Amino acid sequence: MDTDLTFEQLVRDHQAMVFRTLLRLTGSHEHIDDLAQDVFLRLYRALPSFRGEALITTYLYRIAVNVAQDEWKRRRRVDRSHVSLSDETSAWEDRLAHPDRNAEQLIEEREFQQAVEVQLQRLSQIERTIIVLYHQEERTYEQISYSLGMPIGTVRTHLHRGRKKLREAIRQHKIKERRSICQTNS
Repeated sequence: MDTDLTFEQLVRDHQAMVFRTLLRLTGSHEHIDDLAQDVFLRLYRALPSFRGEALITTYLYRIAVNVAQDEWKRRRRVDRSHVSLSDETSAWEDRLAHPDRNAEQLIEEREFQQAVEVQLQRLSQIERTIIVLYHQEERTYEQISYSLGMPIGTVRTHLHRGRKKLREAIRQHKIKERRSICQTNS
């Protein structure tokens, strides 16, 4: 079996997942091509030692998380106070096109999804990673545990804490939004 053909097929089969995961973890389209290339380069280098004890997707998620963490560190070095969120259309907005919704509903839903994205970026790296892997990538506790090299109980704890922080931040955001609307209407 030709290793190059196998690797090319792996890239074709998993590139959408890698791009989606990196985008969700980093919150930015900036450098996404370079980051994805880094993921696949690391996979290529690691394939000879891959023992097949886990799914290749689990292995790829671990690599993607590592690359995203490296990107977070790079961003912190560049500007510690800046959380980069893309102004481009996010994956959330792509899901909004439903013909039965009116413009006001679409705007409200888009604003809510943007608020979720902003609040997601404010979580700790590990909480954000676990929430993205569990809720958006639909990975199991076991897959996340294996990918991140941590006990399942720790994964569950971070998921619970991250959800709680996200829920509270969204609640606070809605309260501020309502106050702002009330003040504007007064």
